Amino acid sequence: MNNIVFLPCRKGSQRVPNKNTRTFAGVEGGLLRIKLEELLKASLVDKILLSSNDDEVLRIGEDFKNPKIQVLPRPDCLCTSETSTDDLILYVSELVKEGTILWTHVTSPFLSAKTYDDMLVSFHSNRDSYDSLMSVNVIRNFLWNEKEPVNYDRLVEKWPRTQTLSSLYEPNSGAFIADANIYQTIHDRIGNKVYMYETSRLESLDIDWPEDFEFAQQLYLNYHAK
Repeated sequence: MNNIVFLPCRKGSQRVPNKNTRTFAGVEGGLLRIKLEELLKASLVDKILLSSNDDEVLRIGEDFKNPKIQVLPRPDCLCTSETSTDDLILYVSELVKEGTILWTHVTSPFLSAKTYDDMLVSFHSNRDSYDSLMSVNVIRNFLWNEKEPVNYDRLVEKWPRTQTLSSLYEPNSGAFIADANIYQTIHDRIGNKVYMYETSRLESLDIDWPEDFEFAQQLYLNYHAK
């Protein structure tokens, strides 16, 4: 079955100007170039759909001149700050009629080709139990709502060891994997039985704010200096 990456790259980041393509840790083409290079190293990725309304994003994608990368100008109506993920999911369901869709983002610069391949293996080898996969951070800390703990019972033990706390799972936007029919039937990028794929703290890093961008640059420089 074809493994097709959907890589959305909208123009006009409000928090970090030109976040997708500005030079990152000395890499021209920035987060986009880093992501495309890593995805091309993943042996199980068959095609990469680069979707954007940004001419610079489209140019960088075309400059690779790699048959695996398909550059797709996205309609402006699907590129506003008001565009919801649900709207984009419907768009993807029209683009991809069959195969397995791996939805990922350039803002996760530490996700490696090896991890993408392992995610795809995990998804395909667990089809009997799960219909989709989502990368997550596993949280085993003391968590409360406004009144009480949500992952332990203080009537049983007021301050249990953190190793014994119930795990909670935070989607980290690194990757979502599901077959195209999930998009077409329930209009989502995950199904009803989700495999929670825990990524490392480094690979879980998601760039959303200016300080994230600066912090990630230093980490990237340190990591690749080894």
